[in-house]
Amino acid sequence: MFRTALRNVLAHKARLLMTVFAVMLGVTFVTGSLVYGDSQKQAATDRASAGYDQVSLNVSPNTVPGAPPATLDAHTAAALAELPGVAAVAGRVDGFAAVADREGRLLGSGDFRKGGNFVPGRDGADPAYRFTEGSGPADGRSIALDEASAAKGGHHVGDSVRVGTSTGAESYRLSGVFRTDASKLSPGGSRVLFDNATAQRLYLQPGRYTDIEVTAAPDTDVTQLLTRVEAVIPKDSSAVTGARLAQIQANLASSGSDTMSQIMVGFAAVALFVATFLISNTFTMLVSRRTRELALMRAVGATRKQVRRILLTESVLVGLIASVAGILAGTRVAALLQTLFSSADSPAAALVLSPSTVIIALVVGTALPVIAAWVPVRRAMAIPPVAALGAAEPAAPARLGSVRTGVSTALVVTGVIAALYGALTTGKDARAVIGLGAALALTGTIGLIPLLSRPFTSLVRPLLVRLSPVHGDLAARNTVRDPRRTGATAAALAIALALASGLSVLGASATQYLDGATTRDITADYLVQGTSGGQRLTPATAEPLKKLPGATYSPLNQSTEYHIGGVRSVLTGVDPATIGRLLRYEVTEGSLDSLGQGKIAVADYKAGANGWKVGQSLPVERDGKRGEVTIGAVYRAEEQSKVLPSITAPDSLVDRYDSTPSTDSIVVATAGGPGRAALAGVVKALGDNPALSVLDKDGIRAEDTSGIGDQLNIFYAMLSMALVIAALGITNTLAMSVLERRKEIGTLRALGLDRAGVTRMIRIEALLVGALGATVGTVMGVFLGWALGRTLQESVAGYALVIPWDRLALGVLLAMAGALLASLWPARRAARVDIPAATAAQ
Repeated sequence: MFRTALRNVLAHKARLLMTVFAVMLGVTFVTGSLVYGDSQKQAATDRASAGYDQVSLNVSPNTVPGAPPATLDAHTAAALAELPGVAAVAGRVDGFAAVADREGRLLGSGDFRKGGNFVPGRDGADPAYRFTEGSGPADGRSIALDEASAAKGGHHVGDSVRVGTSTGAESYRLSGVFRTDASKLSPGGSRVLFDNATAQRLYLQPGRYTDIEVTAAPDTDVTQLLTRVEAVIPKDSSAVTGARLAQIQANLASSGSDTMSQIMVGFAAVALFVATFLISNTFTMLVSRRTRELALMRAVGATRKQVRRILLTESVLVGLIASVAGILAGTRVAALLQTLFSSADSPAAALVLSPSTVIIALVVGTALPVIAAWVPVRRAMAIPPVAALGAAEPAAPARLGSVRTGVSTALVVTGVIAALYGALTTGKDARAVIGLGAALALTGTIGLIPLLSRPFTSLVRPLLVRLSPVHGDLAARNTVRDPRRTGATAAALAIALALASGLSVLGASATQYLDGATTRDITADYLVQGTSGGQRLTPATAEPLKKLPGATYSPLNQSTEYHIGGVRSVLTGVDPATIGRLLRYEVTEGSLDSLGQGKIAVADYKAGANGWKVGQSLPVERDGKRGEVTIGAVYRAEEQSKVLPSITAPDSLVDRYDSTPSTDSIVVATAGGPGRAALAGVVKALGDNPALSVLDKDGIRAEDTSGIGDQLNIFYAMLSMALVIAALGITNTLAMSVLERRKEIGTLRALGLDRAGVTRMIRIEALLVGALGATVGTVMGVFLGWALGRTLQESVAGYALVIPWDRLALGVLLAMAGALLASLWPARRAARVDIPAATAAQ
């Protein structure tokens, strides 16, 4: 049986080539995702644990939730230095430090902008930092900078560098450039080194440390040293070994790197699912053409089980060949991904091809063809040998009364009803109902695509006939000749386009929501915020703006822990005289001018939830202070608004209860409106502080929505693999169709249809299949985007469906272009059919 299967694979290798290629692409995607993920995980754990081999023990104060960060004092450091077996002790100070480049732009990213102290030993060097230029800071007017940040910022030793911390901004002389490990500098971040006294002044207090690193003397047992250290450190602190710290950091890095790998594997599964349609189509056509051969095998004594085993063995051989090729190609894809996403902060790591990856790739690549071939093989085994010897198996048309049609229709109806029910109801189960309904409806639609091929072709046929009477009519007839084959080919394209269209709808809807939630409520020119992990704004931060001619501004001072009318609340203090010109308040009741009278203004969702009305007086309490407030206005606002608070109060009212409110942001309007000069004026007035972010409306919009665009581009790139496989399916179907229709094509040529006409006919067939898949896929994608969006509307007020017509049209055009490209080879083969040989074939 094995030799027979191998001989059959070799005999039909040209027809199976596309199947091998489709499975190989899917396995390549899976292997590449797993290898890339494992490599990144290993690199992340190696980077995260690097540097801790130089630390024998680390002593740090215990953190108490809600309490200010604790510190260690110099007496503890001195006591540790006196212990037997201790070679060196380094008290470390850490905090936030924002560095600007030569143009004033912020360096580093997110919460990874750090500052620390330079702790030289007896030799004048700090073992945690390796200097490539200059030396460590020796006084309060100099700093050292990590190598990557210095290069990005264009800074050189001796330059003046602007650095912002939680206490303000200052200019320092760059004394040196250093390299360090991930224990001190996260990838993509920045690190500034101050001298010890300056770091303590900026971040803590003189003589205080964030933690203390202990280096053991040679031949010292670290476990015994840990016992001695624990005996002298304060009770509210703890000590751990460097090896333990390395393990903790490695575990954190490993868990964080799993997400991208899981996303990539998910898209690989989509590609494999799409490949299933191609494989099933190929085996259906192969088995159909070999009906006589299989019947003859049955007639000479082969049992049904033996024939089935031969066919399934062929699918296993196809899978094994494709899997091996996919593993090799996937490893190269992972290497390419490493190169594309590597940077100075995150260099390419060594590839990790684990045994589990090889096993998964082999199992998936081998099982997929077997599963896809099972139905056509089972169908072929049901044909009696005598009937099969008479003629090839006719195409099985899609019928309204078939079981498949009935099940698919039931799934669509059930899914749509469930999705509508979930959309029109509320509650914790609504999301699950919508998600289940969407899944059922999409599954049913895939099953109905063969049935849709006839009405769809009939719909576009008049247009085809008008544009190309002969070729359009022939192409339309050929497309509906085998609805199942056409439907399966179009379904592969529909799935890929449904996901792309659904993502486009979600992305456009989320972008509009974020745009509305961020810029719609701002009438000011600029919004001033602290950078991530950086300076904590206070009302005093805005004081320098008084010196800016023509500027109107107001800090948004948040004060928490209020109980107003028995309801836990947050007040946001504003300048009553200016806030109406800086934020868009749509007052529905009362007047915003009441803020100047000491009253409060309440958002409609807050007032409605608590039954508050304009003119109502409510008791207020905070930290034992009691009083009364009166509601002077109610305004329309979204709960997720970036700037409009739930309760707006005059600064004087907030100051009465809270002497240290936290300023969330500052809104600023300039005399001449936004512009380069105005922006420069605001930045200069605030002290050229890199720790402060000054954004106009475009900047706010870009900051809040750029992440969505980046993620969508990554997802589109991943879905492109599924589109490629779908295009291969069109190529494969047309190529097999041309092979089956050689006599027919030869007859058409003999009757006067030239090569260009044959080519045009095949291309129109491809466009019809592509149009069917693109249309169904786009409709499915919009439905999917709507269903998933409905699951967000209950928790995200203001979210609304947006249909991005331009992106959807681009998706349809790309699908049609892919279908046209897929037809090039089959059309060329059809045009070169030998007329005498084809017409003489039986």
